[in-house]
Amino acid sequence: MKKLLKDMVRPLWHYINNPSVREFLRIHDKWGGYERRKRVSNVKFLSYSFDVPDLPSFVWQFKELFVDKIYKFESTDQSPVIYDCGANIGMSCLYFKNLYPSSKIIAFEADKAIADTLGNNLLKNDINNIKIINKAVWINNDGVEFGADGADGGSINCTSHKVRVGSIRLKEYLNKEKKINLLKIDIEGAEHEVLQDCRNSLHNVEHIFIEYHSWNSSNQKLSRILNILEESGFRYYMETISSRKLPFINRENQGDMDLQLNIFGVRE
Repeated sequence: MKKLLKDMVRPLWHYINNPSVREFLRIHDKWGGYERRKRVSNVKFLSYSFDVPDLPSFVWQFKELFVDKIYKFESTDQSPVIYDCGANIGMSCLYFKNLYPSSKIIAFEADKAIADTLGNNLLKNDINNIKIINKAVWINNDGVEFGADGADGGSINCTSHKVRVGSIRLKEYLNKEKKINLLKIDIEGAEHEVLQDCRNSLHNVEHIFIEYHSWNSSNQKLSRILNILEESGFRYYMETISSRKLPFINRENQGDMDLQLNIFGVRE
């Protein structure tokens, strides 16, 4: 009974004591019902103003970052180095700058329109010391076919409307850094190939975040990614993004993917 009462009271306690929870409820109430890919300029939240090309993804990004704090990490460095692979419109960059104002951030975003929005959002909110690279994170520098979706789901796995975009080989960037305090990889299905290419270059990474995507059209590769993390000296934790009831029975595909996970790795 005591635990039940705690579970009932906890949401109210968070609402009263956590301004980010109250802000999430406000923006969800105002913007959560909008259709996808409807661009709105100067969306106000906290003390910031962002141009948003896709309101539903913005609302849930805010919850993940500022309420759930999925990217929070501890560092003794005054200016931690953060690689933000898949920076989208800048919500993660904003969170990192709130967490560590003097951090050095390299932000990679493949979609040209989204990268332009990212740059404008950082500029008009006076968020500095972030290098934006408008290229896909990949296994070479030769360019790659990429499908932009106008929101947060642009991917090399898109089956239609692909264009050729520039790419960078992440391995080469990692090898240049003495230490990377956080490597965030949210690149919509390219994570396995990139990590496979980088498997011998992760020794200078302290924390790693990977959003794993299991595409219906290809074999699952989760075990290979976990093996890379184990070999590289990381202790990992996972949480599901999408789940289904009765998974032995309910095997219908939900969109283009049958599984999404957040993977958190901390060097042992």
